[in-house]
Amino acid sequence: MNATNNPSSFSFRNKFFAHIETWRPYTVIWCGLVSLAGACLVFQDFPPLRTALLVTLIPMMGWIAGLYLSDYLDRNLDLIQKPHRPIPSGRIHPREALVIGGIFALVGFFLSFLLGINNILLVFVVALLVFSYAKLSKSRGFMGNLNRGFVIIAAYFFGLFSIGEPLRTIPLSLWLLALVFFLHDTNSNLVGAIRDIEGDKKGGYITIPVKYGIKKSLIFSLILTFLYISCLIFIIIHYELIFYTLRFSVLFILALLILFVMYLSLLVSFSNIDRKKALRAHEFFIAERITLASAIIIGIVFNITLSVLIFGTAMFVTLLSQWLIRKKYEFVEIS
Repeated sequence: MNATNNPSSFSFRNKFFAHIETWRPYTVIWCGLVSLAGACLVFQDFPPLRTALLVTLIPMMGWIAGLYLSDYLDRNLDLIQKPHRPIPSGRIHPREALVIGGIFALVGFFLSFLLGINNILLVFVVALLVFSYAKLSKSRGFMGNLNRGFVIIAAYFFGLFSIGEPLRTIPLSLWLLALVFFLHDTNSNLVGAIRDIEGDKKGGYITIPVKYGIKKSLIFSLILTFLYISCLIFIIIHYELIFYTLRFSVLFILALLILFVMYLSLLVSFSNIDRKKALRAHEFFIAERITLASAIIIGIVFNITLSVLIFGTAMFVTLLSQWLIRKKYEFVEIS
C-alpha cells in the first residue's frame, strides 16, 4: 500500500484543511498558554504585549513543527489504522510536511532573537526533545510519556526566561512549578495513548496501554494526577504564589470537575472501551489543561477582563476545533 495518493487529485481547500488538521489547534494552544503563564509568573502580572505575543506564539510554532515531523515519521504506522490522515491520504506530500514544518521551526527560531539569549538556546533544547520524541521515545512506553513532559517544561521555561530576569533571581517556587506541568503532560500523553492501543500494537509501538493494558494505565494516570494536583496545591499555599486566590480557585475547581468527569467516563465504559470513548475521555483532559493553565494566569494578572478573555478564547478555539476537526482527523476516511 502506497504512503500517498496523487496529490494533484485534491483541491486547494482539501489541502488547506489538511494542514489545519496537522496543526491540531485543540492541542497546540496548551503549550502557548503554559509559556504565557511562565511569563506572567516572573513579571507578576501580564507582561508587555510584544513579549506576551512572542512567548505564546513561538512555542506554538515549535509545537506545530513537531507535529509535522511526528506525522511524517508516523506515516507508515498511520496507514494501519488512520489512512485518512493528511500524509497517508496524499493530501500532504511527505516532503511537503517536512518543508512546512521546517518553516514553522525557522520562523519561531528567528522570532526568539527578539527575546533573550536563554530563549534562543532553549529553542535548540526544544528541537532536540521534539526530535527524540518523534523519532525515538514515542514508541517506547513511559519513556515517550516522560519525553512529552520535558517538552512542556521547555515551553514553561521559555516563558520564564522571556522577561530577562537573571536565572539566579527566579524564585524557587517557579522552578518547582515546572514539575506540575511535567507530571501533567506525562499523564495527558499516557491517557491519549489509550485510544491508539490497537494501531500501536499492529505497528509495534510498545506504549504503556499496549504493554500493561488499560486498567494499569488508568492506575498510573490516577497516580500522576494525584501527584501534580498535590504539588500544585503545596507550591501555591507554601509559597503564596497566587495573588488573586478566589479567581484561581474558581478555575482550579472547574479543572478538577472536568478531571472527575474524564475518569468517570473511562471507568463507566471500562469493560467495552473503544477508540471513540477513549478519544472522548482525552478531550476532557485537553479542556482541563486549558483550564489549569488559565487558572494560573487569572490568579496572577491584575486585569481580570484580559485574563478571562484569554481563557475564554483558548477554550472556545480548543472546543470548537475538537468538534470540527479532531473526530475527522481520528476516524473519518477520505474517499
